Amino acid sequence: MSGRSFQGLKEQAESAAKDAANSLGQATQDSVNQITDASQKAIDKAAKMAQDGVEKATGQAAEAMSGFGKKCGFKK
Repeated sequence: MSGRSFQGLKEQAESAAKDAANSLGQATQDSVNQITDASQKAIDKAAKMAQDGVEKATGQAAEAMSGFGKKCGFKK
């Protein structure tokens, strides 16, 4: 095999390896992005649920205190 043919094959192999590495890198980045997005959605949902729980508990506490105040004659 001539040196020129070998050099051409070497360049093709290097190019194919670079393309494969780039494809793998992009696939990995896409996977990371999807995982990050899913994680953020889960965190947002948990935060919303916690916020809703705090608001509900606050409302219930306010109602209980209002009822307590009325029973003690503080409020009419």
